[in-house]
Amino acid sequence: MRTTTLRLHVDGRDVAPLWLADSYWRRARGLLGTRSIPGALLLRPGNSVHGMGMLYALDVALLDDEATVLHVLTLRPFGLTRPRPGVRQVLEANRGSFSRWGLRVGSRITAHDNGNGR
Repeated sequence: MRTTTLRLHVDGRDVAPLWLADSYWRRARGLLGTRSIPGALLLRPGNSVHGMGMLYALDVALLDDEATVLHVLTLRPFGLTRPRPGVRQVLEANRGSFSRWGLRVGSRITAHDNGNGR
């Protein structure tokens, strides 16, 4: 994963480091080869993810164009999410992260770089 200065905000609260997978290759690689993530990964565009080759469970949030959470689930290793209408982005984090961050259906996420919205 590449180094970044982005920060994830959930409903206006700064909660974690954020990596952005915004190219075909970054989205295809996702979190493969990792044992955990010290924050979250945002895949955009994207409407579904898989856990093929993953060694740990993930919290997954399916987001619309405005980065509003439409659906939240736990993706187990080798699991799969189905594409859903309106989903344009996917947020992934270690299982249990969303609960700690207060992320739920209806939450709005934003990515910030040095205090500036992005």
